[in-house]
Amino acid sequence: MTPRGKEPDETVHSFAQRRLGPEVASLAIDSLCRGVFAGNSRELSVRSCFPSLFQAEQTHRSILLGLLLGAGQSPQLDSSLVHQARAERWSQWSLRGGLEMLPQALHNHLTSKGVTVFRGQPVCGLSLQPEGRWKVSLGDSSLEADHIISAIPAAVLSKLLPAEAAPLAHVLGTITAVSVAVVNLQYQGACLPVQGFGHLVPSSEDPTVLGVVYDSIAFPEQDGNPPGLRVTVMLGGYWLQKLEANGCELSPELFKQQAQEAVATHLGLKKQPSHCLVHLHKNCIPQYTLGHWQKLESAMQFLTTQRLPLTLAGASYEGVAVNDCIESGRQAAVAVLGTESSS
Repeated sequence: MTPRGKEPDETVHSFAQRRLGPEVASLAIDSLCRGVFAGNSRELSVRSCFPSLFQAEQTHRSILLGLLLGAGQSPQLDSSLVHQARAERWSQWSLRGGLEMLPQALHNHLTSKGVTVFRGQPVCGLSLQPEGRWKVSLGDSSLEADHIISAIPAAVLSKLLPAEAAPLAHVLGTITAVSVAVVNLQYQGACLPVQGFGHLVPSSEDPTVLGVVYDSIAFPEQDGNPPGLRVTVMLGGYWLQKLEANGCELSPELFKQQAQEAVATHLGLKKQPSHCLVHLHKNCIPQYTLGHWQKLESAMQFLTTQRLPLTLAGASYEGVAVNDCIESGRQAAVAVLGTESSS
């Protein structure tokens, strides 16, 4: 049996190469890290990115045995939606009007409860008042708060914190993020040569293209009228900064060209798309690099010892997926309120 790792953390690539072999590490795991984190497996932390794998080895020495015995898994939530997802064996989910419906529904629910939502007013700074309350500066106005739950990127929060929280700001500033270009393409009268959710591309094959999602297969209900074949191409991530460093202009035209070349090569979709949408999401996916767990411990220790009325939530800490962010928000609310609301 392969001996467990002796270090408190390890890169995903090193872990996979040691446990699964160099080919799996360089192809499968490299692609997986690009698809989930848009990141480099040689820099990402296995302890923070794939905690169940790390705990499985630490607890049972065997990844397979550890996973079968539930090592590293969080307690399962109990709700009607969770029961439905398990019964129907969901592997993915969406909303009929797109994921934009999620923040819209949250906004409508909160405002119906009398909550004031400030839109288009970015926070310019945070300061602690003598009585321990926060002053939140919004440019031309400000407001006071007993407690803040911050779900913005860690690096952004680090620039807003007051001098009293300089050690925390330093730690949060080291949690970086990468940018991803998302290109949505639609083709009339076309068919895919394969079935499935999509495919990922290892960095050794094409560092620019992270992967392609087959939207029409996953969610044909959203194909529109008249229906057309939809695919989404993800570009850049960790490798986008290299293009910028080489003086490459990151234009929508460039991303469209790269996306069309990718689907033509990978899927045989060589004609012009009927529709094309290009969005560059700046610094959208946090990178849990080696030692990320120590950053979180340091941040939590500072918040506890200083009794700072601040709770950290969102994608910068313990999961970048939508599900992770929802759970992070739930845990933050429970931590502040001390109980779980039924509404």
